[in-house]
Amino acid sequence: MQLITCGRNDANNRDLLNIMFAARKSVFVDLLGWKLALCDDRYEIDQFDDLQARYLVITCNGRHAASTRLLPTTRPHILDTLFSHLCEEPVPTGPAVLEITRFCLDRVQHSVKRRAARDFLVAALVDYAIVEAVKTFTGVAEAGWFEQFSKFGWLCRALAQPQQLGPKTLIPFRIDVDANIVERMMATGIYARTAPRPTGMAA
Repeated sequence: MQLITCGRNDANNRDLLNIMFAARKSVFVDLLGWKLALCDDRYEIDQFDDLQARYLVITCNGRHAASTRLLPTTRPHILDTLFSHLCEEPVPTGPAVLEITRFCLDRVQHSVKRRAARDFLVAALVDYAIVEAVKTFTGVAEAGWFEQFSKFGWLCRALAQPQQLGPKTLIPFRIDVDANIVERMMATGIYARTAPRPTGMAA
């Protein structure tokens, strides 16, 4: 597996970004039934996919395996724009706070490979935080996903009790990055020393 970090206007990875947007459409629209805007009926792209968005993309044999989008919280983002009413405390924001959105595992994978891709992506998030001096991640997750990733070993806590929104039960959350995050996540088996290690961010 290979990690690629890129921005929205990265000409060298334009094809990869289109593959990722297509995978997001397949997962979030076709599989999960989210009512999201589409581009050319092929790509899931919204107003937050702008020049400030950053992407971590995991590929396997040249194919999209997993990806996520990171949004700065010093400007409008999903938690403060669409879901702030879910929070029982102020939405964490700041230059060292990024929002995790569109955590996407490609559907065309065996379950074992999906889990490996998930773990690689989570490890990439941790390493990205260390390299880029990110102190906190935030986001909104369905209850099942929150229960799963809250056990990965990082310092994850809900910003409110689970709340029903239509057919979904949603939980706003924060993940704090401290000096012992790698050791704790290695203990849970999520993080491995063979994990991808980002060395910088493409513009």
